[in-house]
Amino acid sequence: MEFLPTLLICLFCLIMSAYFSATETAFLSFNRIRMKLLAETNKRAKSVLKMEEKSDRVISTILVGNNIVNILLSSLATVIFLELDQTNGATIATVITTVVVLIFGEISPKTAAKQLPDGFILFSAPILRFLMIILFPITIIFQGIQSLLLKCFRTKEEVISEGELKTFVDEAEEDGGITKQEGDLIRSAIDFNALDVETILTPRVDIAAVEENDSREEIAKVFSETGFSRLPVYSDTIDNILGILNEKDFNNGEDRPLQELITPALNVPPHMKIPDLLRKLQQSKVHIAVVVDEFGGTEGIVTMEDVLEELVGEIWDEHDTVVESYRQTDENTYQVTGDTNLQELFEKFGIDEKDYDAVTVGGWILQEIGRLPVAGDQFDFQRLHVTVLSVEERRVTEIEIIADPLEEEEEKTEE
Repeated sequence: MEFLPTLLICLFCLIMSAYFSATETAFLSFNRIRMKLLAETNKRAKSVLKMEEKSDRVISTILVGNNIVNILLSSLATVIFLELDQTNGATIATVITTVVVLIFGEISPKTAAKQLPDGFILFSAPILRFLMIILFPITIIFQGIQSLLLKCFRTKEEVISEGELKTFVDEAEEDGGITKQEGDLIRSAIDFNALDVETILTPRVDIAAVEENDSREEIAKVFSETGFSRLPVYSDTIDNILGILNEKDFNNGEDRPLQELITPALNVPPHMKIPDLLRKLQQSKVHIAVVVDEFGGTEGIVTMEDVLEELVGEIWDEHDTVVESYRQTDENTYQVTGDTNLQELFEKFGIDEKDYDAVTVGGWILQEIGRLPVAGDQFDFQRLHVTVLSVEERRVTEIEIIADPLEEEEEKTEE
């Protein structure tokens, strides 16, 4: 009976060891998105989020508490076994205590907390806050030592990469914190900052524009046929764009010369980042910018709609003809339009290739063949067999891609 109080203290230390181990795992593993949503109605969830803001202090409290109870358990166990066997008591106590703590104080509670981290951290929050107050004098010393060591071994602050951000979004989707549509929007926003204007522009050969000397009937016809509400106005050649004509101004200014109805054009370089372009469009209060190449010629135009489509996907209106960039005709066969973004094509087929200056699939075909392509041209690229289906006005308009299914299976097996 004289060992009963000591045994009860040992049991309490083992329970607390399990508690600290499980709490540490739960605190490092709980779903922050779900906890933020829960915090709107749950006080314990709010408490968890507040503790996360002081994560260093929380971890210090857990580690200090865990070490205290483990050391106390080991010491009391040694006392008990030495009284039973003075010769081998210390050895027996060390072996038994190590096994018991590993199984019941570390591995089992951590495994259980890993399965249900949100529930356990909510249960643990009040106890943990109490322990943070009780152990504060000790933890503040350890935090001071930690800060001193960090100053001695200071390293560059870690910056979260785009890949890591996308991984967080994928995990949030899997956990149900956000929908797939919301995830796609966030991924588009992440990629948004890296895109250049030339990746979204309408090339000069596709520009619908009017000449400054065109008659009102001719201009009205272009507005009607294209369905556009704004048209570039040029003098002599498309390389000399004077400005942008708004259909509303054109219809309301029948008695005014065309030159008075034109708003100045915003000129931008092709390598400007899309966020910078968006800022320029907003500051200038215009919807269209003219993309000017290094020789001062018109490379294309880019609209506010083009920018927004990079975030939310294609925006179709009643005047647009819906065109699918990819159309699957067989299990491994696709028909792809020539104006499809090349990087999107490579990502779709899992190809890691960045050594191309071309922006579109058509430009890629031209570089691969080394001459003006014609319908029927073929070539192999990694696991893709490419055939040119149609060419209009020296531009590739559609290709066929057959992905090698054998290599696809090998890639899946390697993964």
